[in-house]
Amino acid sequence: MRRLHRVRRTLNYLNLSTPLGLLLVRLGGARRRAGPDGLILAYGYRIPFPVAGAFTVGNVVLTRSQEGSLTESLVRHEGRHASQYMFCAGLPMLPLYVVAVVVSVLVCGDPSSWNVFERLANLEDGNYIRKSPWWFRTRF
Repeated sequence: MRRLHRVRRTLNYLNLSTPLGLLLVRLGGARRRAGPDGLILAYGYRIPFPVAGAFTVGNVVLTRSQEGSLTESLVRHEGRHASQYMFCAGLPMLPLYVVAVVVSVLVCGDPSSWNVFERLANLEDGNYIRKSPWWFRTRF
């Protein structure tokens, strides 16, 4: 594991984002296992919120899917979100992410296309599409 990943793992424990993710694993009835780069992968999450196929809280990547369903590119995308938790000092990432979703919906009608967190994590790796702002779309 690279030094950055060890630092990220430590800081996300200290800033309480990873403990919150582990609490969600328990509440959601997911099974966890060690993942790459200090991530914890949790499969079989049963709570219906959020709607995303996979989401990250601290260094914990949660998915409703069964074990082995996360692609390498999706894990890489979620790992970038784990780094974003570190840079946002942990839990402040949650309200900041909500603001980014609202801005994206206002700009293009989609919660991810202009969401700064999703763009920095590489939209395509997260299986998101890029939509243009509503003011650039042509009408037919």
